[in-house]
Amino acid sequence: MRSIFLVTVAVLSVGFSSASFAAGGGSGGGGGGGGGGGSDTSSSAFQQSKPVDPNFVRAKAMIEARDYKGAMPLLQQVAAKDPRNADAYNLMGYAVRSSGDPNGSLQYYQQALAIDPRHIGAHEYIGEAYLMLNRLPEAEQHLARLDSLCLFGCTEYRMLKAAIANYKSGKRPTN
Repeated sequence: MRSIFLVTVAVLSVGFSSASFAAGGGSGGGGGGGGGGGSDTSSSAFQQSKPVDPNFVRAKAMIEARDYKGAMPLLQQVAAKDPRNADAYNLMGYAVRSSGDPNGSLQYYQQALAIDPRHIGAHEYIGEAYLMLNRLPEAEQHLARLDSLCLFGCTEYRMLKAAIANYKSGKRPTN
């Protein structure tokens, strides 16, 4: 019986690790040059993932270099080719928010979450946008959602939790 339990735990651990790896392994941070935070939109972590659009790769590099305006047309092309690409919408939201327009970013995060309600990066980033707009209750809702999605904790949960704690202590978030 004990060996069955250990095998089950080992299999679940490998499964969660595979899913995390397939999802891109997390966001790259909440406030800095992040922009990832993808999620596995396939029904199984063991399905082969489709190739990444070169414009997406270029846009992500531009965002990491803080060229948010330059990344937007590339991300729009990615979304036009693949309207179900939640990662593209998430990065568009990040670029708009990081350019100083948290209110304008909400539409992109909401689109990402409409496509993939389990998109942990979008939950983190929309929560941070809500803090920038002084909308703490909405940020806390997304923190609660991350708590339910991240069974063993995740960077996105920790980043939003820290941002909310800072907000409550009087430190207002910036881009």
